[in-house]
Amino acid sequence: MGMVKDRGTMGIVKAVLEHPEDLMPLMKMKVEANKIKRQIPAESHWGFAYSMLQKVSRSFFLVIKQLKPELRNAVCIFYLVLRALDTIEDDMRIPIDIKVPILLGFHEHINDRDWHFSCGMNAYKVLMDKFHFVSDAFIELRKSYQEAIKDITMRMGAGMAKFICKEVDTIDDYDEYCHYVAGLVGLGLSKLFYVSKLENVVPDSIANSMGLFLQKTNIIRDYLEDINEIPRSRIFWPRQIWSNYVDNLEDLKYEENAVKAVQCLNDMVTNALVHVEDCLKYMSALKDRSIFGFCAIPQVMAIGTLALCYNNVEVFRGVVKIRHGLAARMSDQTKSMADVYGAFYDFSTLLESKVDEKDPNASLTLKRVDAIKKACISSGLLNKRGFYVDGGSSCTVLH
Repeated sequence: MGMVKDRGTMGIVKAVLEHPEDLMPLMKMKVEANKIKRQIPAESHWGFAYSMLQKVSRSFFLVIKQLKPELRNAVCIFYLVLRALDTIEDDMRIPIDIKVPILLGFHEHINDRDWHFSCGMNAYKVLMDKFHFVSDAFIELRKSYQEAIKDITMRMGAGMAKFICKEVDTIDDYDEYCHYVAGLVGLGLSKLFYVSKLENVVPDSIANSMGLFLQKTNIIRDYLEDINEIPRSRIFWPRQIWSNYVDNLEDLKYEENAVKAVQCLNDMVTNALVHVEDCLKYMSALKDRSIFGFCAIPQVMAIGTLALCYNNVEVFRGVVKIRHGLAARMSDQTKSMADVYGAFYDFSTLLESKVDEKDPNASLTLKRVDAIKKACISSGLLNKRGFYVDGGSSCTVLH
């Protein structure tokens, strides 16, 4: 154990020596995480909820600290309810004839502390086995929060059930699937923000885009993990895109198809970029500073991840992620729309520098990047700080 611990410590020391500018943000992130732990309500069900949130989504746990306590509790339970629903959808061992009715009826069980369905692995299994703690916390939320959570859970469960029996074939299917599993999260969060009286009503279309941009980024980044899923692959990339490059989606992971794989990847990234202008509109309309930080940080991470993934064959070889220290710095430096415009401009410029003119989608990619950069400039708030970009075509600054 000592050897493992020492190796981990050495890894942190090495990372900080390579990027000393990450040290303070990493320390601040640690302090903030400890602060939120001290603010967790004393009851066992709330302790379970927040400790489980940290286990099933460390990144979400770190951004939820931005929110005020009452709204934070509602968002925490909203996330855990949807994560439980997602665990049922994800578990490929559950027969379809059992899975579909559970997805369709799950919203009826949120406040039933006697309901139980064991599935998932590791922390997700614990969440499902002890879901009664989530039910106890849900019952304590304001009725208006409960209604919003239940409504979105019902709609998401129905969408997931639909796609259990339907492949992601066209780009419209892809957008519809992403709406059910992530766009609805954007709609639900917007409703919770409105119920909290901290924000105004926003158009569903731009709230949907907030979810789609994050979901499409994850689907692109997680290609290899999903295609290697046991007992069978999880396929989210739409046939309408990948069939232009290979006969089977799994063929993208083989080295002999590297050129076609990267072209397909770039097509997928270009598709995701279409949502950015809506996301910028959504964030610029937010009034509450705590909600702004909660919403903006994941979006900045997403554009950074897309810039890292674009034209990068490593997506088909392993996990491609922004390094932890830079993620901490991005979180620390996202305080205002000027910061958001700066980050989107920086990462769009980096992505633009990686476009190969021979790529089949080069002109469309450049058109979408140009539209993003123009939106940032026309805001009048752009602060071209260059914090995330090293000035060349290299992406080493990100990892």
